[in-house]
Amino acid sequence: METNNPTTVTTTTATAGAPHTQQTPPHRHGDTTPHGHQPRYEREHAELEHEEEVLAGYLAEFDSVDAILAAAEQVRDAGYRRWDTHSPFPIHGMDDAMGIRPTILPWLVAMGGVAGLIGGLALQVFTNAIDYKMFISGKPLVSLPAFIPVVFECTIAGAAFTAVFGMLVLNKLPMLYNPLFKSERFRRVTNDRFFLVIDATDPNFDAAETEKLLQSFNPIAIERFMD
Repeated sequence: METNNPTTVTTTTATAGAPHTQQTPPHRHGDTTPHGHQPRYEREHAELEHEEEVLAGYLAEFDSVDAILAAAEQVRDAGYRRWDTHSPFPIHGMDDAMGIRPTILPWLVAMGGVAGLIGGLALQVFTNAIDYKMFISGKPLVSLPAFIPVVFECTIAGAAFTAVFGMLVLNKLPMLYNPLFKSERFRRVTNDRFFLVIDATDPNFDAAETEKLLQSFNPIAIERFMD
């Protein structure tokens, strides 16, 4: 005898002993069909394929340090704020050309060092003079000269860890995705090319005007990169 309801299918088979009941779970939306199809995942994949890419910015390619330095100065003077330069090696004077202001990282490193110094000193004072006092040959419980090695190491450790993690946070790293990675041309940035990138989220960004500005620098190429 078979009994159907909206949720399960129950099949009862009469035998010589107690009846055997087998319940078949219902077919859920998105499960694999008898033909091996997965409607939910196929639909989501199709939606992703039909999503339209949007303009993420412009990429200008140069072949010399002087060219990209001059371009950076003009982009800075034009008032752009969300842009960057990329080169296979550090370029002396690029910070000034881009108008980059001093970072707060040195102050963070200093505070990390001071925190390490105070922490190392407090640890030794607590352990030697408060928590576990040991009187040895009349030596003082709090001896700053004896505390110097530990205090020094804690100061260096606090400053070093603050420098590493502060740099990562301020630079929003790790950044596992960037639309620039889609550009075949941009791959030469680690070899022999210099690139200037203006982000489309910049308040002064205008597709036509920004492209005209980049063309005035006479770059090797200008490329739109999409996201």
